[in-house]
Amino acid sequence: MPKSLNGMDCVSGPVAEARVTEERFVRETGAAAAIAALAEPVLESLGFRLVLARILSGQGTIVEILAERPDGSMTIDDCRTVSLALSPVLDVHDPLPGSYRLQVSSPGIDRPLVRPMDFDKWAGFEAKIELKELIDSRRRFRGVIEGFEDGEVRIEVDLGKDQGVKLLGLPISLISEAKLVLTDELVRESLRRTKRALTELEEAQAIASAEANAAGGSLGEMDGDEAGIEARGGKTPRRAPEKRGKRRPGRAPEPKRRN
Repeated sequence: MPKSLNGMDCVSGPVAEARVTEERFVRETGAAAAIAALAEPVLESLGFRLVLARILSGQGTIVEILAERPDGSMTIDDCRTVSLALSPVLDVHDPLPGSYRLQVSSPGIDRPLVRPMDFDKWAGFEAKIELKELIDSRRRFRGVIEGFEDGEVRIEVDLGKDQGVKLLGLPISLISEAKLVLTDELVRESLRRTKRALTELEEAQAIASAEANAAGGSLGEMDGDEAGIEARGGKTPRRAPEKRGKRRPGRAPEPKRRN
């Protein structure tokens, strides 16, 4: 049971650790932060996660939302779903002055790493990390990710001839930006993971569709006899017997004669 302190629940142990690794350590500023605050609950309600919210300028202003499913996949249909749900929210709150175009997309192959769990998920691949302040006279590091542990990103970095390759621990609180480095190995792995995620998604959708069809069929069957029984208090309606005359088939009845 979580302990309570001043009326607040304090969660510790594996649950608290899992929650920390799922929270974004990269935070937007200014108008992008306001957009992220609006976008995040909308995405979560649809089963997606926010990666980054960015404002791009050039030929017109673009509000870019990078999003993904928990498994890391993001299809074109997913982007359309998020865009349709998010557009009216942004229109109502109007977090950015002037006109802009909303663009929802996947994080890409050389994706930003915004959650501690991302470093575990992409362990073994190369990344670039930039810090908020200097550590050993360096702010930028590039190397192979070893994972996340005890509040630090473990990364194997080549520090030059004097020091060689070393495993460093960079505090997650000091990281301002991190992203994967585009390599052939990363491209192959990204394609493999995307294919697997899409296959699992298609299987889940097929199962859901089959269950919906089965449920619809059961309701369709009940709409006939069972629905009629329920409407009449649970008793099976009986058909009134047809009244038949003493007519012989094929002969008209003889007219009655008056005496």
